[in-house]
Amino acid sequence: MKKINLGFLTLLSLSTFTTYGQTTVTKEQKEVIVSLDKKKDHYGDVSKKIWDLAEVGYMEVKSSAILEEELEKEGFTLEKGVAGIPTAFVATYGKGKPEISILAEYDALPGMAQEAVPERKVIEGQKAGHACGHHLFGTGSVAAAIAVKEWLKQNGKTGTIKLMGCPAEEGGSGKVYMVREGVFKNSDIVLHWHPGDHNSANPMSSLANISAKFRFYGVAAHAAGAPEKGRSALDGVEAMDYMVNMMREHVPQDTKIHYVITRGGEAPNVVPAFAEVYYYARHSNRDVVKGVWERIMEAAKGAAMGTGTKVEVEVTGGAYDLLPIESLSRVLYKNLEAVGGVSYTPEEISFSEKIIASLTTSEGAKPTYTDAAAVTPFSANPEALGGSTDVGDVSWAVPTVGFGAATWVPGTPAHSWQAVAAGGTDIGKKGMMVASKTLALTAIDLFKDPALIEKAHADWLKARGANFKYDAMVGDRKPALDYRK
Repeated sequence: MKKINLGFLTLLSLSTFTTYGQTTVTKEQKEVIVSLDKKKDHYGDVSKKIWDLAEVGYMEVKSSAILEEELEKEGFTLEKGVAGIPTAFVATYGKGKPEISILAEYDALPGMAQEAVPERKVIEGQKAGHACGHHLFGTGSVAAAIAVKEWLKQNGKTGTIKLMGCPAEEGGSGKVYMVREGVFKNSDIVLHWHPGDHNSANPMSSLANISAKFRFYGVAAHAAGAPEKGRSALDGVEAMDYMVNMMREHVPQDTKIHYVITRGGEAPNVVPAFAEVYYYARHSNRDVVKGVWERIMEAAKGAAMGTGTKVEVEVTGGAYDLLPIESLSRVLYKNLEAVGGVSYTPEEISFSEKIIASLTTSEGAKPTYTDAAAVTPFSANPEALGGSTDVGDVSWAVPTVGFGAATWVPGTPAHSWQAVAAGGTDIGKKGMMVASKTLALTAIDLFKDPALIEKAHADWLKARGANFKYDAMVGDRKPALDYRK
């Protein structure tokens, strides 16, 4: 047998089957994997460009353009500005059924600027950072779509591969508006992935959520000379926060409510005429979220009445919980297991050890860099994500399946400077390529075997329920294109 060195991985060249990851792959699968490995440096450069840009939700003008250009030069037809969102797009190759869609994200998080080093070091002059790895998400998904396009072309197969460019996942609910406008109506299956600290393809559930900005308006006055003539908008915010915090004892235990005061006034000696607080409410059951949200709204009204102020509410986002489909997850898992995890170089081991040392870890086994090479054994029990995602709405519109790849040092939480740092290194790029290969192989499986799609649809319809009717958590509002301004 001849060994083929592919950077951080080694393949054993066989005529039909090849050992790769924790299982074997066919010659056809190996060709797809090798074609992606040949482009890993290029895709790594693309992801780093988006990492450098760090554009926040609905402002990803340059980031989306980079991905659009990659797809256009590969023969995809582009529809830009879909669903009334300038940075949303759909890239299409092929024709006919089946139609497989792959999701891509590319928005960064405000306040998370960080250099690609294993200690806290803010990039001067930069306001945002890819603390959720969406630069890898977008690029890795584009790479997979192009690999599937090449397979369709080389094999003369009928079918359509789509790359869905989805902006503003972080609180902007970009996909919700895309679902609402019918962007996914022709998709048979939707595939997605997400950066993380381990490799897993278990069925996933998530938390439904609603988010909004509460804007209080008062009357300015001299805080010492004429306080009786003022009405403090900040008092309105603080009164609301106090009531919501008392409410925490009297909602379902697994409800999550968070807020930040985004505006609290300009000077202590001026009674604030304007103040703003930004709220999220989450629960695994969207009906519970709606009920809790009604009470939060009442708290806002009560706070305004009690402080002599006025309040306006702008719902900026809202998402369904993820609807897991076990049969699809099993297809994904088989391919993730075949691809395997990532191995670190000596330099990356040193980097990872410093990152792990910087983490605040809970009781239990301490993470180690070797965990990135493993694939979590499959479990039919849905893996509960601690956060929310607008992929949830997609999953109720079309059978959808996703997985996580180790793009961060094991033990790293999302939305941390450690995640930003690893995402700007080869550690992130290696995990991204694991995701690209897994997505591509899974899409090809679906093109080759229509029975997999039929099974997924049957399971999805049963899980969704016969009487389901989609009603977006954001209501009928237009996309909140300025929610990050």
